[in-house]
Amino acid sequence: MQKLLSETVFAHTESPKKAAGRALGTFVEIIGFYLIKAWGHEYKAAIERPLSEYANKDIMHNVEFTFHRNRFLGSVNAPIGESISSTKIYNAGNLPSGFVKSKSARTLLKNGVMKNACTIAFSDSEFCNAYFSPNKHEIFLYGLRNSPYAMIECKRVGVEEGMKKGPQTIEKAKQGSYVARTVSSVQRIRKYDGSVGAAIEQNGRVIFFDDYNSVIEEAIFNGDSDLLVDFILTIGIVSNHGNWFTSNNQNKEMRVLAQSYDWLLFLTDNGLASFIQEIVCDDKFHIVKSAFERSYEKGKKVNRFTKTNMDFEADTVLTHYFIENLPKIEKWFNVISPKERNICTLNEMLKKLHNMEV
Repeated sequence: MQKLLSETVFAHTESPKKAAGRALGTFVEIIGFYLIKAWGHEYKAAIERPLSEYANKDIMHNVEFTFHRNRFLGSVNAPIGESISSTKIYNAGNLPSGFVKSKSARTLLKNGVMKNACTIAFSDSEFCNAYFSPNKHEIFLYGLRNSPYAMIECKRVGVEEGMKKGPQTIEKAKQGSYVARTVSSVQRIRKYDGSVGAAIEQNGRVIFFDDYNSVIEEAIFNGDSDLLVDFILTIGIVSNHGNWFTSNNQNKEMRVLAQSYDWLLFLTDNGLASFIQEIVCDDKFHIVKSAFERSYEKGKKVNRFTKTNMDFEADTVLTHYFIENLPKIEKWFNVISPKERNICTLNEMLKKLHNMEV
């Protein structure tokens, strides 16, 4: 896949193979985002929002996606074809008192490119994101609580020509592992037999549980909010490229990640290839194909094919494709951890966490 892209789309670049490798990493993030949309979590999601470590607010980490308990604040009409700035939305939105317009100039729509999860305002306990409605005739405004209940990171590393392994693979795995293990109130405890227990501080004392995955699942599905104060469900999405091996043949990097994330999803090569062949490179989806190619053409001014900035029309095509083909797309992923779990269970856990009062 990388070779094909390097010889076609990226042939004009100084380093075609590296450029193609970066694009494949972008595909992984885009697949993750549209899976979130197809599951119905878009209006709960923030993109690349700093996430602090548990009980250590001075250290922040940017992650691909965070999920927040939300509330609907209102809607405004979407003047399609016009540029839509955060200031324009804020002035028309009539937000509740306490919200202050974001100091950063953000644009929800400009030159046919939309910004996903566009933050327009802040209050002491929430931030306000603007999202297009499903038919894109309206702009929905949601208040998202500052503290998230789940997060997703995407990890993918390319292999340079002539090398068996990318030099940054283990460093990226360790970085992802560190973030996953430090942001939540529920701490992983490695036991002598290799299994993982859980430690939770309550009322000044630490409570130990024998099996980490069991206590988390039971707390979520039973609605035990006392155990889940400041809990963040950590989710990793990794893809192959000669480094991560397979779900059944894990190397060191995969094992590092699998023991650190609550859920580790493996995007198979077949899944990534299907996305590229069926959507990105197929003339049937010429709108998506054009958006991708325009993002990397010589002299381009703006990238219009990322998880953050997406071509307005391509977003509609991608959203419909993922919703209509959701069962097939879910099979693009293998669940590495927890073992013997189904990806649909993860979706249910995210729904339960969102509706839980903590």
